[in-house]
Amino acid sequence: MNLQQFRFVRETIRRDFNLTEAARALYTSQPGVSKAIIEFEDELGIKIFERHGKRIKGLTKPGMAVAQVIDRIMREIDNLKKVSDEFARRDEGGLVIACTHTQARYLLPKVIPAFRRQFPKVHLSLAEGSPTQLAEMVLHEQADIAVATESLAATPGLVTLPCYTWEHSVVVRPDHPLAELTSSEARQLTLEQLAQYPIVTYDRAFSGRRSIDEAFARADVRPDIVLEAIDADVIKTYVDVGLGIGIIAGVAFDPRRDHGLIGLPVGRLFGTHTTRIGIKSGVFLRDYVYTFLQLLSAGLTREAVLDAIQGAQPDES
Repeated sequence: MNLQQFRFVRETIRRDFNLTEAARALYTSQPGVSKAIIEFEDELGIKIFERHGKRIKGLTKPGMAVAQVIDRIMREIDNLKKVSDEFARRDEGGLVIACTHTQARYLLPKVIPAFRRQFPKVHLSLAEGSPTQLAEMVLHEQADIAVATESLAATPGLVTLPCYTWEHSVVVRPDHPLAELTSSEARQLTLEQLAQYPIVTYDRAFSGRRSIDEAFARADVRPDIVLEAIDADVIKTYVDVGLGIGIIAGVAFDPRRDHGLIGLPVGRLFGTHTTRIGIKSGVFLRDYVYTFLQLLSAGLTREAVLDAIQGAQPDES
């Protein structure tokens, strides 16, 4: 029994039981992975995987239990490496942040420069994707933290904490009839009024799109959504060329940069949303990660994060 066997089993599960993909991810051969897994099963005296011929189809019942133990062992091995780095290279290392385009474009530029001033030797990486993809990145330890509005809180294995709240805004061209509204008049806009115009907004997996759909459905109003996009910059581009009005996250409108458009705060129409950070349960966080989290939000103190992580730990007594 050895760590290599553990890695092979874990990667096979992560790659949806595709041995070729698992071998490629681990820079080894598919026959080598298959042989190591069979030897491991023989050593344990149980079958970890269900097979159809030579193809692996899934986990057996004992295999599910083995997979959970392997995940804990590998997580603790990773934690040991992080503990070593924390004391040997306190201010050096890497931090991978999984985030949506909105967070990368509008939230993190306010945080990363301050973090870099404190930790110039920490290498930062941004991994963008859909909220579901971000959660998977953290669960598979391809990223240290995730920042997103959707999906994180409902993902088993993730510890999540609130980062900030936001509401939607409508963006229009200066020559659009709605551009003449004052701020107070804009706040009185109705869904029926918005539905009079073609709408450009988010893809269904992003930035509160569900609440937009639900608001129109509750009002029995059918909006004319002519284009869906995964980020606010694309939405604003198509508003600018006259395709329609845009509905975007309020944080994604910057009057200085978006001077060719008018932003109308209409958050009450679509509710308030909470962007959260997600961390894999049971991981050891380097000191600089706690600093980064508190730069994201003053409420994300070391104590608050540790309490959340410890509160999520299963009782193994």
